[in-house]
Amino acid sequence: MNKQLQKAFPGFDNKFLETLEDKAELRTFEPGEVLMKTGQYFKSILLVVDGLIKVYREDEEGHEYFMYYLQPGQACALSMVSAGKQEKSEVMGKVVKPTTVIAVPLQYMDSWMQDHKSWYQFVIDTYRQRFEELLITLDHTAFRSMDEKLLSYLKREKQVHGSNLITISNTEVAQELSSSREVISRLMKKLAERGMIKLLRNHQVEIVDLGV
Repeated sequence: MNKQLQKAFPGFDNKFLETLEDKAELRTFEPGEVLMKTGQYFKSILLVVDGLIKVYREDEEGHEYFMYYLQPGQACALSMVSAGKQEKSEVMGKVVKPTTVIAVPLQYMDSWMQDHKSWYQFVIDTYRQRFEELLITLDHTAFRSMDEKLLSYLKREKQVHGSNLITISNTEVAQELSSSREVISRLMKKLAERGMIKLLRNHQVEIVDLGV
């Protein structure tokens, strides 16, 4: 496990990696599984070793609003805050790709902040990075036209998945962009007519050229 951790978290020093390997637990999850549920209490903090997790905020009617992705070497800052205050989770996390995480028991959070500089720096960096990502998401969803929002969305999906071929339904896109399936379907067809994407079967979209 040590080699996996070293690769995912190069900023952790050897002493802390040994501590992490001794005290934390490695877990694996499949696509579609829910790791964090809105309203639950946390028993541990999850650090992503491999895979991809999508973090959402849910409203009272159960609608899901995308917040950010969690990739290898990252952790959810909002779950850290909720766990530290012993409050219920305000977000939900779904597995996108087969994912391996290491679960850090809450009882070690505070003492590790004092005893391990690399862990302290990781936590601080996590807060900063997730805040910056939230600002980007807000910019993409609140201050642009729907055409621009869709282009930014597709560019982000291409980058995160590392592929020109992504699988996503118009309904899912509409939910994440606070739009309707009909509007997204119309805009997708426009992009296809302009040769920017190809609409394939089984909700697959091939990115051809979305511009800069």
